[in-house]
Amino acid sequence: MTPKVDAHHHFWKVARGDYGWLTPEKGVLYRDYGPEDLEPLLGRAGIEASVLVQAAPTEAETRFLFAEASAAPFVAGVVGWTEMEAADFEARLEILVDDGQGLLKGIRPMVQDIADPEWLLRVTLDDAFKRLASKGLVFDALVRPGQLGALLRRVAAHPELTVVIDHCAKPDIARAAFEHWATAMTELARETSAYCKLSGLVTEAGDDPSPARLQRYVEHVVDVFTPARLIWGSDWPVLNLAGNYGAWFGTAQDLLAGLSDAERGAVFGGNAIRAYGLDL
Repeated sequence: MTPKVDAHHHFWKVARGDYGWLTPEKGVLYRDYGPEDLEPLLGRAGIEASVLVQAAPTEAETRFLFAEASAAPFVAGVVGWTEMEAADFEARLEILVDDGQGLLKGIRPMVQDIADPEWLLRVTLDDAFKRLASKGLVFDALVRPGQLGALLRRVAAHPELTVVIDHCAKPDIARAAFEHWATAMTELARETSAYCKLSGLVTEAGDDPSPARLQRYVEHVVDVFTPARLIWGSDWPVLNLAGNYGAWFGTAQDLLAGLSDAERGAVFGGNAIRAYGLDL
């Protein structure tokens, strides 16, 4: 049986001070979250491994994640951060790879927070994307629907690069926005080999994160990416803003109940293992 993998979660310590978005107004999120909080949730869901993802745009936080992962046997990989436009990007990346001692599986710039909707197309990023591909590292695309056009052009220019679109590109479910997002996701699925991460949807659904509200969004990514390119993730602890770990895991299982056992095995583990090169 394919091991179950949570392909997207975070750890943080508020006192570190490099989480610009993490303020007291975030309520339940404004506290430390670490392996001791997540491990029992994984156990109840039968999840054997996870991918730990950056939540601050600093290399210091990535090294913090390496330390956390080294102390948590269930963490199989880290998606970190470094400045992709830096003139010394290659050297920075090499140091992170060495520091990670096999844990670094990908890089994630926080594109959703960048004002320029065409940032991904800057020529200053060309070499960085080539270096990621040459190192066998994943590019995690944290984008919003308005950035999908630029993402398509960038991904199409690097067919050798493994790309994972985080949180289904954060469709505006709360406002029932669908057509523009759906069209752009269809184009990405058809014209590239990108994966789509089935995560983060409950926090985009506003005051109604019900399965019925999420259903057409999930059905669309299943249809266009197929179960062979879908990867499940919790987005814990961010998902605590709109639900809890067990509820989202159960909802995702229910929404994918029509898939075969092999297809569900791929979505809930096999695809993450393949995309991120996890050694379990």
